[in-house]
Amino acid sequence: MKILVPVKRVPDPTQKAKIKDGHIDLTGASWIVNTFDEYAVETALRLLENGESNTRSGGEIVVVSIGPDDAAKEIRTCLAMGADRAIHVVANDSELDSLAVVKVLQGVIAAEKPDLVVMGKQAVDGDANQVGQMLAGKLGWPQATFAASIEKKGDKFLVGREVDGGVEYKSVPTPAVITVDLRIVGPKAVKNGVTPDSFSYSGEGARLPSLKGIMAAKKKPLESKKLADYGAEPAPKIKELSVALPPPRPPGQIVADIPTLVKKLADEAKVL
Repeated sequence: MKILVPVKRVPDPTQKAKIKDGHIDLTGASWIVNTFDEYAVETALRLLENGESNTRSGGEIVVVSIGPDDAAKEIRTCLAMGADRAIHVVANDSELDSLAVVKVLQGVIAAEKPDLVVMGKQAVDGDANQVGQMLAGKLGWPQATFAASIEKKGDKFLVGREVDGGVEYKSVPTPAVITVDLRIVGPKAVKNGVTPDSFSYSGEGARLPSLKGIMAAKKKPLESKKLADYGAEPAPKIKELSVALPPPRPPGQIVADIPTLVKKLADEAKVL
């Protein structure tokens, strides 16, 4: 089984954002693999490996990322985790929007012919949550979004999705697009029919690259491509015009008792 995992590099969300001249200033920003995409790589690894013996008998994981030249560092991180090879489509972030990304991924999928596309539900910088759904629609493939669990059942996957009423299960045939949520990295969230059901993954997150994995990643294939190679153009339909902080909140008020609070909520705040 071949699994394609699209990943994006994003500014570290733990750093305080700075705004300069109406735009987010990324000068000096630290870049990381988008958390949900990192979970997608982890999911792909768990789908192909025997977690108990830490071995793989087959399958291939191909990482694809669209970004500037220095995004290669984050791509190597995914290879160090255990992905087999990578495709780096070189482009500036300003040349991209969700539709442009989907166009590129369509081209990559046409060339690679994966059995499954596993990706994060959204990027933590833009939070658009569009690419997975748009990609499945353009391809005409079945999709399961916000996956909290995945179980391989023959040539289909049973995907558990957390919804307001509980958990919704969808059975999707391959090829398919699956986007993953936070709980996909739970100890028993991924079942592939190879890892014993008694085995539990430790921790609540994606694996950290080992020293052996980091050294091996340097020798793994990383192919460099351009937007034009996949019929895409640097002409995003959506453009960022300006960014501004919300106005500061007015100071709070201290009231003497509940009746006074209710009166202020009704007469001043107009929320009752």
